[in-house]
Amino acid sequence: MIKNLLLPVLAIVAISFSVQAQSTEELTATKAAKEKELSALEAQLAELTGKVGALKGEVTDLTDKLTPYPRWNVGVNGNLGLNFQGFSNWFQKATPNTSSALVGLSASAFANLDQKKYFWRNGSILMLGWVKFDDKDVDDDPDDFQVAADNFNINSLFGYKLSEKWAISALADYRSAVLDGQFNNPGLLDLGAGATWTPIKDLVVVMHPLNYNFVFSDGKGFDYENSLGCKIVADYRRQLAKGIAWKSNLSGFFSYEGSNLHNWTWINGFTTAVRGIGIGLDIGLSSNKQQALAAGKTDNPLQTYYLLGFSYALATKK
Repeated sequence: MIKNLLLPVLAIVAISFSVQAQSTEELTATKAAKEKELSALEAQLAELTGKVGALKGEVTDLTDKLTPYPRWNVGVNGNLGLNFQGFSNWFQKATPNTSSALVGLSASAFANLDQKKYFWRNGSILMLGWVKFDDKDVDDDPDDFQVAADNFNINSLFGYKLSEKWAISALADYRSAVLDGQFNNPGLLDLGAGATWTPIKDLVVVMHPLNYNFVFSDGKGFDYENSLGCKIVADYRRQLAKGIAWKSNLSGFFSYEGSNLHNWTWINGFTTAVRGIGIGLDIGLSSNKQQALAAGKTDNPLQTYYLLGFSYALATKK
């Protein structure tokens, strides 16, 4: 009885070993085939990678020949706002005989040089506004134009390229009013060095941990303080849609000597242009504790302005 059972068991065990050996041989053969195929593909990939690198080099050389250094990008953008009103015997108003006028002008210009090993970016922003209100029934009221907006900024950034996106840089940035005897009173000058990052086209981020903020004034009023700190600047231009452009500039100084010496300014401009002419909107935000204290403010309110009007744009590339 035992012999009769032993023979089938041995047969099953032999068959199992045979199947297992066959499966191992098949898997080994399959692995060898896949390894061979992988080696062939890796060789092809290495060859293609070399070709892609060579083509990129050729494209770069052709681009340099089509747009040889030095590469200049120069442009001017502006916004003009005008509003004139006149009333005579208009008794629905508390002051029936009046005339008023509002004139606003903003302009920005840039001249950017790009060389193979370095760049030099220069920009300026000017914002001016005047308003006049004349009550013709009052003889001694002021009837001339009064300054409503006044802002001037000019900057120059030089960078030595470490890579396509990073550079060692130095920045000079000056801001002041220009009307009513307020030029350089106060005037803010930042001089600093650090790094510049250009992660994408038309975005420039300046990070200067070593920066000195000079504040100039006539010395007859508020005693402004100079200080050492960090300078951050971000400049961006983008075409939002056909005929609609957006430009944004954020500039901030963060003093190492206390928050009372911090200051920042953020200016945005939107334009719709057809052949350089369209409608423009400029919006400016600013915060400067020293200026607020000089103006007699105990807090530090947000400073704002806006200008809506006709816009124009001129740009050239070389």
